[in-house]
Amino acid sequence: MAPTLVPPLAFVCLLLAGGFAQAGRLLMVPMDGSHWFTMRSVVEKLVQRGHEVVVVMPEVSWQLGQSRNFTVKTYSTSYTLEDWNQEFKTFVDAQWKNQGQTILYLLLGSSNSFFELCFLQCRSLFNDKKLVEYLKESSFDAVFLDPFNICGLIVAKYFSLPSVVFTRGVFCQFLQEGAQSPAPLSYVPILLSGFSDDMTFKERVYNQIFHLSEHLFCPHFFKKALEIASEILPTSITTYDLFSHTSIWLFRMDFVFDYPRPVMPNMVFVGGINCHQGKPLSKVCSLTMTY
Repeated sequence: MAPTLVPPLAFVCLLLAGGFAQAGRLLMVPMDGSHWFTMRSVVEKLVQRGHEVVVVMPEVSWQLGQSRNFTVKTYSTSYTLEDWNQEFKTFVDAQWKNQGQTILYLLLGSSNSFFELCFLQCRSLFNDKKLVEYLKESSFDAVFLDPFNICGLIVAKYFSLPSVVFTRGVFCQFLQEGAQSPAPLSYVPILLSGFSDDMTFKERVYNQIFHLSEHLFCPHFFKKALEIASEILPTSITTYDLFSHTSIWLFRMDFVFDYPRPVMPNMVFVGGINCHQGKPLSKVCSLTMTY
């Protein structure tokens, strides 16, 4: 099945233009933590330009919260804040103890429980029948989402809405497969492999091995997410079904700083807005030393 392609210019006008463009209604499905800082800055800018934004988020979170600038709809979760903190601590500890490991360790290690909690949020969302009915009747123009926890992709497919993915990267080559974007393994290193685009022959062989390994182990990692998606949607779903539904890919990076690779017409680079807005540096006094 080919990707759902909506003319990129139409979405760029809808999301980024102001004044002359008609305001739209946008449903947002965010990811907690540092991901939220960047998305929130974009959402607030959209609101300033006249767009109506509804953010759907779990009641249990670190950074997600109410705002006067956009509408927030929450749903209850099957876990507590203490559970969320503990699983994230396990995830962080595993990364510090095993720095330099490949993506496979990240996917199959003890941190897997943290990602499963992320996936379970979607089941909680759709168990809230009142919220689902509200979303169904709200006539949104598109879903603005972070693909990290998959739920935004499921929401977009469930309501048959165009989806705008806002991301720095996607695990397991789902970006290349879903967007049908070529990614020659001799020139494009696997995410978190540590290789540059100028690989030696040995590194190219390892890059191929990492690619094959991901295809073997990624289905295990996303098993829970696909189980939940199949419960929500009328038929069994694959990751390709979810990612190929994407209409626009907005990348939080600059093409010249990323690996040289082919991109599709619905891929847009929006620059390196990966951090919370920084504050000006404090003034530094110049000290004269005498000898």
